[in-house]
Amino acid sequence: MKVALGVEYDGTHFCGWQVQPKQRTVQGCLGDALASISNHSSKIVAAGRTDSGVHALQQVAHFETDAQRSERNWILGLNSNLPGDMNVTWAKPVADDFSARFSALNRSYRYLILNRISRSAVHANKMWWVFSPLDVERMQAAADLLVGHHDFSAFRAKLCQAHSPIKTVEKIKVTRQGNCIAIDVKAQSFLHHMVRNLVGVLVPIGEGRKPIEWATEVLEGRDRANGGITSPPEGLYFINVEYPEQYNLPVVSPFPVVW
Repeated sequence: MKVALGVEYDGTHFCGWQVQPKQRTVQGCLGDALASISNHSSKIVAAGRTDSGVHALQQVAHFETDAQRSERNWILGLNSNLPGDMNVTWAKPVADDFSARFSALNRSYRYLILNRISRSAVHANKMWWVFSPLDVERMQAAADLLVGHHDFSAFRAKLCQAHSPIKTVEKIKVTRQGNCIAIDVKAQSFLHHMVRNLVGVLVPIGEGRKPIEWATEVLEGRDRANGGITSPPEGLYFINVEYPEQYNLPVVSPFPVVW
């Protein structure tokens, strides 16, 4: 049978999702926990890979197994064998044609910025601290220029393995609550570091160091060297994956980072 899982994790002490030799990874820890309760190793496929330090509230993964377990027992069994900084939120048998990666209609990320003069002792590994005042309206105006079907070469990491830099961004929304700013981005798929590089362009525009039109200049230039910085990983959250209704997968609230 094929089983899908909802997985959340604090990425601070993980070297990303994908298994790497002698490194602590989300996929590695989940694979070890799964083997301990199913008595065999399984290939685990995720909706999207996350980098070192990046968090997830609703990562979706699937695996195949001969073991028979109820949904409740998959959840309890896996969580009893997982470290405290990751957790399975739901488990559900799915059709053979389901793929956590290829069946996804879109993926959503949220980037969190702490915008105040003092750093945070509590959120140091959960938000990017930017002490310069940020103008959210300027950031949103720039973000609107990046929505749509474009060549995002200027926003892709040097080691990105995607076959094409052309992606369709459905939404970029910038909101503020007090000293906290959230940047929500939705697309069917993303290039490596794409969201962090988008944020790296929006922040200097919000600071007033760059004009709003700079976002278009970077996009049309298609040169990563002329873009902004790559924002740090600790502010990034993989918050949701949408699938066709036929699979009837659970919906998880993005709480506690909700706006």
